[in-house]
Amino acid sequence: MRLDKPIGTFLLLWPTLWALWFATKGQPDPFILLVFVTGVFLMRAAGCVINDFADRKVDGKVKRTENRPLVTGEVSSKQALALFFGLITLAFALVLTLDWNTVALSVVALILAAIYPFMKRYTHLPQVFLGAAFGWAIPMVYMASTGAIPIEAWLLFVANMLWVLSYDTMYAMVDHEDDIKAGIKSTAVLFGKFTPFWLSLFQVFFIVLMFQIGLMTFQGMYYYIAIVIALFLGLYQQKLIQVGQRELYFKAFLNNNLLGFIIFMGIFINYAVFTHV
Repeated sequence: MRLDKPIGTFLLLWPTLWALWFATKGQPDPFILLVFVTGVFLMRAAGCVINDFADRKVDGKVKRTENRPLVTGEVSSKQALALFFGLITLAFALVLTLDWNTVALSVVALILAAIYPFMKRYTHLPQVFLGAAFGWAIPMVYMASTGAIPIEAWLLFVANMLWVLSYDTMYAMVDHEDDIKAGIKSTAVLFGKFTPFWLSLFQVFFIVLMFQIGLMTFQGMYYYIAIVIALFLGLYQQKLIQVGQRELYFKAFLNNNLLGFIIFMGIFINYAVFTHV
């Protein structure tokens, strides 16, 4: 469940909170907030479990994952699947407290979470599926909060996919050499020496879309200050990955938690200030 490594939970949480604050103009329903924050924790944990199950026969060939419980035999496949189904059952029970349109959308989230770990066998774009899985909370948040999914929500969904493509490719670069030997597909393997170029492209379009979303939702200066800081954090990440060392790719990946937090604080402060003006 990666309880000792919460970075993935935070990377899933930030865009969910962005969407919730955008959708409600900074005044989220406390119950909906609780449902989605808890759901983020449960679904990220479930995703980690099914990922380890899917990779149980190849993780031993990758240095970073060679000591995972399913590889060492500490946990059985049946136990892993039981935990996965237990977690998604709890998550689905949470969603059942919301409207039926949101419940219907949650089925897509479940499918994406379940198939993503297996995509690295068939396509070099598993990060696209991860982006969709991580971003599907965005239309769900809008539906639960407003009963509709406006264009800004879909733009935020696309922006988040670009962000995920960027940071998860950084993460995949840590295992780049081992993945090639094990026959695992990823954007890191696909892009090869052009990885920094593609990552810079994803980051630029991400920032452009976030700026456009700010215009559409009538954000104030605090939001745009956060976007500018996010831009500089992206430049910092680019500087790190130019060296090509796996440790620096991992450092750049971790920096995205700060980036997501900064954007949320920009949205949060913007609504906190201008709502009370």
